[in-house]
Amino acid sequence: MQSGLQSGLIARVGAALLALGAVFAAPNAGAEDFYRGKTLEIIVSSGVGADSYDALSRLVARHIGPHLPGNPNVVVRNMPGAAGILAANQLYNLAPRDGTTIGMLDQSIYETQLFKVSELKADVTKMNWVGRVIANNAVLFAWHTAAVQKIADAYAKPLIVCSTGSAGQLRWTMLKRLLGLKLQLVTGYKGTGDGLVAMERGEVEALSMPWTVFRVIRADWLRDHKVNVVLQTGLDAAPDLPGVPRMVDLGRNAEERQILELFSQPEKVGRSFTAPPGLPAARVAELRAAFTATLKDAAFVADAARMRLDLSPLPGAELQTIIEKSFDYSPAIIAKAEALIH
Repeated sequence: MQSGLQSGLIARVGAALLALGAVFAAPNAGAEDFYRGKTLEIIVSSGVGADSYDALSRLVARHIGPHLPGNPNVVVRNMPGAAGILAANQLYNLAPRDGTTIGMLDQSIYETQLFKVSELKADVTKMNWVGRVIANNAVLFAWHTAAVQKIADAYAKPLIVCSTGSAGQLRWTMLKRLLGLKLQLVTGYKGTGDGLVAMERGEVEALSMPWTVFRVIRADWLRDHKVNVVLQTGLDAAPDLPGVPRMVDLGRNAEERQILELFSQPEKVGRSFTAPPGLPAARVAELRAAFTATLKDAAFVADAARMRLDLSPLPGAELQTIIEKSFDYSPAIIAKAEALIH
Protein backbone atom coordinates (compact mmCIF):
# COMPACT_ATOMS: atom_id res chain seq x y z
CA MET A 1 0.00 0.00 0.00
CA GLN A 2 1.30 3.46 -0.85
CA SER A 3 2.04 5.80 2.02
CA GLY A 4 0.06 9.03 2.30
CA LEU A 5 3.22 10.97 1.46
CA GLN A 6 3.93 8.96 -1.68
CA SER A 7 0.30 9.15 -2.80
CA GLY A 8 0.35 12.90 -2.31
CA LEU A 9 3.55 13.24 -4.29
CA ILE A 10 2.13 11.16 -7.13
CA ALA A 11 -0.97 13.34 -7.16
CA ARG A 12 1.12 16.53 -7.28
CA VAL A 13 3.33 15.18 -10.05
CA GLY A 14 0.24 14.16 -12.01
CA ALA A 15 -1.32 17.59 -11.59
CA ALA A 16 1.87 19.28 -12.73
CA LEU A 17 1.90 17.18 -15.89
CA LEU A 18 -1.80 17.40 -16.73
CA ALA A 19 -1.39 20.71 -18.53
CA LEU A 20 1.06 19.09 -20.94
CA GLY A 21 -1.48 16.58 -22.17
CA ALA A 22 -2.79 18.62 -25.06
CA VAL A 23 0.51 20.16 -26.10
CA PHE A 24 1.64 17.26 -28.23
CA ALA A 25 -0.36 14.51 -29.84
CA ALA A 26 0.95 11.01 -29.29
CA PRO A 27 3.41 9.85 -31.96
CA ASN A 28 1.62 8.70 -35.09
CA ALA A 29 1.13 4.97 -34.94
CA GLY A 30 2.02 4.82 -38.64
CA ALA A 31 5.25 6.78 -38.25
CA GLU A 32 8.45 5.21 -39.48
CA ASP A 33 10.17 3.31 -36.66
CA PHE A 34 13.35 5.37 -36.98
CA TYR A 35 14.72 4.31 -33.61
CA ARG A 36 14.24 0.57 -34.05
CA GLY A 37 17.54 -1.16 -33.39
CA LYS A 38 19.22 2.12 -32.46
CA THR A 39 20.44 3.64 -29.20
CA LEU A 40 19.46 7.05 -27.86
CA GLU A 41 22.42 8.60 -26.05
CA ILE A 42 21.89 11.28 -23.39
CA ILE A 43 24.93 13.45 -22.74
CA VAL A 44 25.05 14.95 -19.25
CA SER A 45 27.31 17.87 -18.33
CA SER A 46 28.10 16.52 -14.84
CA GLY A 47 29.61 13.39 -13.31
CA VAL A 48 27.90 10.16 -12.32
CA GLY A 49 25.86 10.72 -9.17
CA ALA A 50 27.16 14.27 -8.86
CA ASP A 51 23.90 16.20 -8.83
CA SER A 52 20.35 16.60 -10.11
CA TYR A 53 21.52 16.83 -13.74
CA ASP A 54 22.68 13.22 -13.58
CA ALA A 55 19.78 11.97 -11.44
CA LEU A 56 17.08 13.51 -13.65
CA SER A 57 18.76 12.41 -16.88
CA ARG A 58 18.80 8.83 -15.63
CA LEU A 59 15.19 9.12 -14.47
CA VAL A 60 14.04 10.09 -17.96
CA ALA A 61 16.38 7.54 -19.58
CA ARG A 62 14.62 4.74 -17.70
CA HIS A 63 11.26 5.58 -19.28
CA ILE A 64 11.57 7.45 -22.60
CA GLY A 65 12.50 4.51 -24.86
CA PRO A 66 9.02 3.00 -25.25
CA HIS A 67 7.62 6.41 -26.23
CA LEU A 68 9.88 6.72 -29.28
CA PRO A 69 8.98 4.92 -32.52
CA GLY A 70 10.99 1.71 -32.52
CA ASN A 71 11.64 1.63 -28.74
CA PRO A 72 15.40 2.29 -28.76
CA ASN A 73 17.85 1.40 -26.04
CA VAL A 74 18.75 4.49 -23.98
CA VAL A 75 22.14 5.17 -22.39
CA VAL A 76 23.50 8.06 -20.34
CA ARG A 77 26.97 9.40 -21.06
CA ASN A 78 28.48 11.69 -18.45
CA MET A 79 30.76 14.39 -19.80
CA PRO A 80 31.76 16.81 -17.05
CA GLY A 81 34.38 19.46 -17.67
CA ALA A 82 35.02 23.12 -18.46
CA ALA A 83 31.92 24.32 -16.60
CA GLY A 84 29.59 22.50 -18.99
CA ILE A 85 31.35 23.64 -22.16
CA LEU A 86 32.74 20.18 -22.97
CA ALA A 87 29.28 18.62 -23.15
CA ALA A 88 27.81 21.56 -25.08
CA ASN A 89 30.56 21.44 -27.70
CA GLN A 90 30.18 17.68 -28.05
CA LEU A 91 26.43 17.91 -28.55
CA TYR A 92 26.61 20.83 -30.97
CA ASN A 93 29.58 19.85 -33.12
CA LEU A 94 30.25 16.12 -32.87
CA ALA A 95 26.98 14.39 -32.02
CA PRO A 96 25.02 12.93 -34.94
CA ARG A 97 22.24 15.23 -36.14
CA ASP A 98 19.66 12.52 -36.58
CA GLY A 99 17.91 12.40 -33.20
CA THR A 100 20.01 9.63 -31.65
CA THR A 101 21.78 12.01 -29.25
CA ILE A 102 20.31 14.57 -26.88
CA GLY A 103 21.79 16.25 -23.84
CA MET A 104 21.12 17.85 -20.49
CA LEU A 105 23.47 20.83 -20.46
CA ASP A 106 24.43 23.17 -17.65
CA GLN A 107 21.57 25.62 -17.20
CA SER A 108 23.98 28.57 -17.45
CA ILE A 109 25.26 27.59 -20.89
CA TYR A 110 23.32 30.48 -22.44
CA GLU A 111 25.27 32.90 -20.22
CA THR A 112 28.50 31.32 -21.41
CA GLN A 113 27.40 32.17 -24.94
CA LEU A 114 26.03 35.58 -24.00
CA PHE A 115 29.39 36.56 -22.52
CA LYS A 116 31.25 35.20 -25.55
CA VAL A 117 33.44 32.65 -23.75
CA SER A 118 35.83 31.65 -26.52
CA GLU A 119 35.96 27.96 -25.57
CA LEU A 120 32.26 27.52 -26.30
CA LYS A 121 31.73 26.46 -29.91
CA ALA A 122 27.95 26.28 -29.86
CA ASP A 123 24.86 28.43 -30.34
CA VAL A 124 22.10 27.45 -27.94
CA THR A 125 19.48 29.33 -29.96
CA LYS A 126 20.09 26.93 -32.88
CA MET A 127 19.75 23.80 -30.78
CA ASN A 128 16.42 21.97 -30.69
CA TRP A 129 15.10 22.17 -27.14
CA VAL A 130 13.14 19.07 -26.18
CA GLY A 131 11.62 19.92 -22.81
CA ARG A 132 12.20 20.79 -19.16
CA VAL A 133 11.91 18.40 -16.23
CA ILE A 134 12.20 20.95 -13.43
CA ALA A 135 12.83 24.66 -13.16
CA ASN A 136 15.58 25.55 -10.75
CA ASN A 137 14.63 28.11 -8.18
CA ALA A 138 17.80 27.42 -6.26
CA VAL A 139 18.28 28.59 -2.72
CA LEU A 140 21.39 29.61 -0.87
CA PHE A 141 21.32 28.11 2.60
CA ALA A 142 23.80 28.71 5.42
CA TRP A 143 24.75 26.47 8.35
CA HIS A 144 23.18 27.57 11.62
CA THR A 145 26.56 28.43 13.18
CA ALA A 146 27.54 30.80 10.34
CA ALA A 147 27.76 34.51 11.16
CA VAL A 148 25.41 35.12 8.24
CA GLN A 149 21.86 34.20 9.28
CA LYS A 150 20.12 36.23 6.57
CA ILE A 151 21.45 37.66 3.32
CA ALA A 152 21.61 41.20 4.71
CA ASP A 153 24.29 39.99 7.15
CA ALA A 154 26.59 39.18 4.20
CA TYR A 155 27.15 42.87 3.49
CA ALA A 156 29.21 43.07 6.67
CA LYS A 157 30.11 39.48 7.57
CA PRO A 158 31.91 36.83 5.47
CA LEU A 159 30.16 33.67 4.30
CA ILE A 160 32.15 30.69 2.99
CA VAL A 161 30.17 29.35 0.02
CA CYS A 162 30.73 25.98 -1.64
CA SER A 163 30.45 26.61 -5.40
CA THR A 164 30.11 23.35 -7.35
CA GLY A 165 28.95 24.44 -10.80
CA SER A 166 29.25 27.08 -13.47
CA ALA A 167 25.95 28.76 -12.62
CA GLY A 168 26.91 29.12 -8.97
CA GLN A 169 30.36 30.49 -9.67
CA LEU A 170 28.97 33.11 -12.04
CA ARG A 171 26.17 34.05 -9.66
CA TRP A 172 28.22 34.42 -6.49
CA THR A 173 31.07 36.23 -8.23
CA MET A 174 28.57 38.70 -9.68
CA LEU A 175 26.91 39.32 -6.28
CA LYS A 176 30.29 39.99 -4.66
CA ARG A 177 31.22 42.60 -7.23
CA LEU A 178 27.84 44.17 -7.93
CA LEU A 179 26.54 44.42 -4.38
CA GLY A 180 29.60 43.98 -2.23
CA LEU A 181 28.44 40.79 -0.51
CA LYS A 182 31.31 39.21 1.43
CA LEU A 183 31.06 35.76 -0.18
CA GLN A 184 34.18 33.62 -0.06
CA LEU A 185 33.94 30.96 -2.77
CA VAL A 186 35.36 27.47 -2.34
CA THR A 187 35.54 25.38 -5.51
CA GLY A 188 36.83 21.90 -6.20
CA TYR A 189 33.98 19.80 -4.83
CA LYS A 190 32.60 17.45 -7.49
CA GLY A 191 28.93 18.12 -6.85
CA THR A 192 26.30 19.17 -4.37
CA GLY A 193 26.48 15.80 -2.64
CA ASP A 194 30.08 16.47 -1.70
CA GLY A 195 29.10 20.02 -0.77
CA LEU A 196 26.50 18.79 1.72
CA VAL A 197 29.08 16.58 3.38
CA ALA A 198 31.50 19.50 3.46
CA MET A 199 28.91 21.60 5.30
CA GLU A 200 28.45 18.94 7.96
CA ARG A 201 32.22 18.72 8.39
CA GLY A 202 32.49 22.48 8.83
CA GLU A 203 34.61 22.95 5.71
CA VAL A 204 32.13 25.41 4.18
CA GLU A 205 29.22 27.43 5.57
CA ALA A 206 26.81 27.68 2.65
CA LEU A 207 25.69 25.91 -0.51
CA SER A 208 22.97 26.29 -3.14
CA MET A 209 20.61 23.66 -4.54
CA PRO A 210 17.21 23.55 -6.25
CA TRP A 211 14.69 24.27 -3.49
CA THR A 212 12.34 21.48 -4.57
CA VAL A 213 15.22 19.01 -4.16
CA PHE A 214 16.81 20.39 -1.01
CA ARG A 215 13.58 20.62 0.98
CA VAL A 216 13.09 16.88 0.42
CA ILE A 217 16.57 15.38 0.76
CA ARG A 218 17.47 17.53 3.76
CA ALA A 219 14.03 17.97 5.32
CA ASP A 220 15.61 17.05 8.65
CA TRP A 221 18.03 19.99 8.41
CA LEU A 222 15.11 22.34 7.93
CA ARG A 223 13.06 20.71 10.68
CA ASP A 224 15.94 20.82 13.14
CA HIS A 225 16.95 24.38 12.15
CA LYS A 226 20.44 23.30 11.10
CA VAL A 227 20.37 25.73 8.18
CA ASN A 228 18.92 29.11 7.33
CA VAL A 229 17.63 29.71 3.80
CA VAL A 230 18.94 33.18 2.99
CA LEU A 231 18.32 33.76 -0.75
CA GLN A 232 16.30 32.54 -3.74
CA THR A 233 17.99 32.71 -7.13
CA GLY A 234 14.96 32.33 -9.43
CA LEU A 235 12.58 34.99 -10.68
CA ASP A 236 9.55 33.03 -9.48
CA ALA A 237 9.54 33.03 -5.69
CA ALA A 238 8.74 29.75 -3.94
CA PRO A 239 5.37 30.10 -2.17
CA ASP A 240 6.68 28.21 0.86
CA LEU A 241 9.61 30.61 1.39
CA PRO A 242 7.87 33.78 2.54
CA GLY A 243 10.29 36.47 3.58
CA VAL A 244 13.28 34.95 1.76
CA PRO A 245 14.36 37.51 -0.87
CA ARG A 246 15.07 36.74 -4.50
CA MET A 247 18.35 37.87 -6.05
CA VAL A 248 16.50 40.46 -8.13
CA ASP A 249 15.06 41.96 -4.93
CA LEU A 250 18.57 43.01 -3.89
CA GLY A 251 18.88 45.49 -6.76
CA ARG A 252 19.19 49.07 -5.56
CA ASN A 253 18.25 50.64 -8.88
CA ALA A 254 16.82 49.70 -12.29
CA GLU A 255 20.20 48.86 -13.81
CA GLU A 256 21.17 46.53 -10.97
CA ARG A 257 17.78 44.82 -11.14
CA GLN A 258 18.27 44.20 -14.87
CA ILE A 259 21.67 42.64 -14.25
CA LEU A 260 20.31 40.49 -11.44
CA GLU A 261 17.42 39.41 -13.68
CA LEU A 262 19.88 38.40 -16.39
CA PHE A 263 21.70 36.13 -13.93
CA SER A 264 18.39 34.67 -12.76
CA GLN A 265 17.28 33.58 -16.24
CA PRO A 266 19.10 30.20 -16.18
CA GLU A 267 16.76 29.09 -13.39
CA LYS A 268 13.94 28.99 -15.97
CA VAL A 269 15.98 26.55 -18.06
CA GLY A 270 16.70 24.42 -15.02
CA ARG A 271 17.11 20.76 -15.89
CA SER A 272 16.18 20.57 -19.56
CA PHE A 273 16.97 18.41 -22.56
CA THR A 274 18.14 19.70 -25.90
CA ALA A 275 19.23 18.19 -29.22
CA PRO A 276 21.79 19.29 -31.81
CA PRO A 277 20.87 21.76 -34.56
CA GLY A 278 19.96 20.57 -38.02
CA LEU A 279 17.58 17.78 -37.04
CA PRO A 280 14.67 17.00 -39.37
CA ALA A 281 11.51 18.71 -38.12
CA ALA A 282 9.75 15.33 -37.83
CA ARG A 283 12.51 14.03 -35.56
CA VAL A 284 12.29 17.08 -33.31
CA ALA A 285 8.54 16.55 -33.06
CA GLU A 286 9.06 12.87 -32.17
CA LEU A 287 11.54 13.73 -29.42
CA ARG A 288 9.29 16.41 -27.95
CA ALA A 289 6.24 14.18 -28.08
CA ALA A 290 8.16 11.30 -26.49
CA PHE A 291 9.41 13.57 -23.71
CA THR A 292 5.89 14.79 -22.95
CA ALA A 293 4.49 11.25 -23.04
CA THR A 294 7.28 10.06 -20.74
CA LEU A 295 6.46 12.63 -18.08
CA LYS A 296 2.80 11.54 -18.17
CA ASP A 297 3.65 7.83 -18.00
CA ALA A 298 2.38 6.18 -14.81
CA ALA A 299 5.65 4.32 -14.26
CA PHE A 300 7.62 7.55 -14.62
CA VAL A 301 5.29 9.38 -12.21
CA ALA A 302 5.71 6.61 -9.65
CA ASP A 303 9.49 6.62 -10.13
CA ALA A 304 9.61 10.40 -9.65
CA ALA A 305 7.48 10.07 -6.52
CA ARG A 306 9.88 7.48 -5.09
CA MET A 307 12.63 10.05 -5.62
CA ARG A 308 10.34 12.56 -3.86
CA LEU A 309 10.52 15.00 -6.76
CA ASP A 310 8.21 17.91 -7.43
CA LEU A 311 8.34 18.38 -11.21
CA SER A 312 7.78 21.61 -13.13
CA PRO A 313 7.76 20.43 -16.76
CA LEU A 314 7.77 22.69 -19.79
CA PRO A 315 7.30 21.66 -23.45
CA GLY A 316 10.16 22.10 -25.88
CA ALA A 317 8.53 24.84 -27.97
CA GLU A 318 8.00 27.04 -24.90
CA LEU A 319 11.51 26.32 -23.70
CA GLN A 320 12.88 27.33 -27.11
CA THR A 321 11.15 30.70 -26.75
CA ILE A 322 12.65 31.25 -23.29
CA ILE A 323 16.13 30.50 -24.61
CA GLU A 324 15.75 32.97 -27.46
CA LYS A 325 14.36 35.72 -25.22
CA SER A 326 17.23 35.26 -22.78
CA PHE A 327 19.40 37.22 -25.21
CA ASP A 328 17.08 40.25 -25.27
CA TYR A 329 19.22 42.56 -23.15
CA SER A 330 20.84 45.79 -24.24
CA PRO A 331 24.53 45.65 -25.16
CA ALA A 332 25.26 48.03 -22.28
CA ILE A 333 23.66 45.74 -19.69
CA ILE A 334 25.39 42.68 -21.15
CA ALA A 335 28.75 44.47 -21.07
CA LYS A 336 28.31 45.51 -17.45
CA ALA A 337 27.17 42.01 -16.46
CA GLU A 338 30.14 40.45 -18.25
CA ALA A 339 32.59 42.80 -16.54
CA LEU A 340 31.36 41.57 -13.16
CA ILE A 341 32.47 37.98 -13.76
CA HIS A 342 35.89 38.56 -15.34
